[in-house]
Amino acid sequence: MSVSELDAVAASPILACPDCGLEQAVPLMRHGSVAICHRCNGVLERRSGTSLDAALAIASTGLLLLVPANILPLMQIRMQGLQRSDWLISGSEALWAQGYRLLGVMVGIFSVAMPPIWLTGLVTVLFCVRMGVRAPWLGPLLRWVSLLRTWAMADVFLVGSFVAYSRLQDYAAVDVAVGGFAFIGMALAALATEPALDKRRLWAAIGPDTPGLAAPTDFACESCDRRCDAGEEGQRCARCGATLHRRRPDAILRATALIIAGYLLYLPANLLPIMTVVRFGRPEANTILSGVKELIDLDLWPLAIIVLLASILIPLIKLAGMTWFLIEVRRGSAARLVLRTRLYRFIEIIGRWSNIDVFMISILAALVQFGELSNVRAEPGAVAFAGVVVVTMFASHSFDPRLMWDAADGAA
Repeated sequence: MSVSELDAVAASPILACPDCGLEQAVPLMRHGSVAICHRCNGVLERRSGTSLDAALAIASTGLLLLVPANILPLMQIRMQGLQRSDWLISGSEALWAQGYRLLGVMVGIFSVAMPPIWLTGLVTVLFCVRMGVRAPWLGPLLRWVSLLRTWAMADVFLVGSFVAYSRLQDYAAVDVAVGGFAFIGMALAALATEPALDKRRLWAAIGPDTPGLAAPTDFACESCDRRCDAGEEGQRCARCGATLHRRRPDAILRATALIIAGYLLYLPANLLPIMTVVRFGRPEANTILSGVKELIDLDLWPLAIIVLLASILIPLIKLAGMTWFLIEVRRGSAARLVLRTRLYRFIEIIGRWSNIDVFMISILAALVQFGELSNVRAEPGAVAFAGVVVVTMFASHSFDPRLMWDAADGAA
């Protein structure tokens, strides 16, 4: 399908804001332009200015680089004449061997399993759209690709690898191997794929929006933004296959339960050791804060700031922010609605980056295994911290920001 054909099917005079639910007219947009909701300042539509061929090429490159990234070593470490290598799966295996099986499975899913699944699905969708294929399974596939993007954490794993690499430089010789360079390329390709995509054009190529676009509708599909009438509630979306709800009925209850679980895990995650480093027979327990201090002592201020933000401040911002949203919905408050909506968007985007410390621990646990000379093992704090990250991510996904606007409208 050509660019002009994609532009034609994507043209729509009315779009429903995914953050506040307001329907508003949007003119045909030029490449590189952005349509902003005039009520909540959310992005209604973003024309990437990148061709479909470019997005397909970037995603395909990332998928191809996954092969050497998985079968070749990422890093090699040398200490006192001994050498160890680290593969992508090694961190998951090390945590499993140390008895932290759930943590090992989580690391394996986020860093090993999800990236190829996501990229394979994305390449399939882009290729089919490029060839003009409109199969009935294409919409559900793009919906799952969009959902899995959050959990495909190659980019987060890459930053965790940099942190681990920097900490190892203090007492061992570390080299990035061929697989490591392939992984860097794959992670950068994954990052570049997102801004190259024009989701609305893809959805429009897969299936048309609701007939009679100029007429107002009751709500929009959460997955593909297709505008729907009240009679469709509870049915499957004709374009993406998602169950249609004007608002999710259990959003508040589910988000509240997950946030309570997050608070319960936050204190042990920060007070308990997340790993123990043994050097020449002397064990040293490390908490998240002591890890930040160690990076500062090594004059690695940028990495120390990243870890401080990702591992301590961002989880706290997520918990406090989600608590604020839930309280204000209960109160039906209209105060600072735009600010709350912006904060929600920030929480949705940034939440996954808190896994930097979890990935760093998995890499160190796999590489640094030299007996009494030096070794690293995970500790219970790492499990609690991973729990905070996951439950807060699920909490933000469960919450619907449109509920804040509905509550304010109802109280008006």
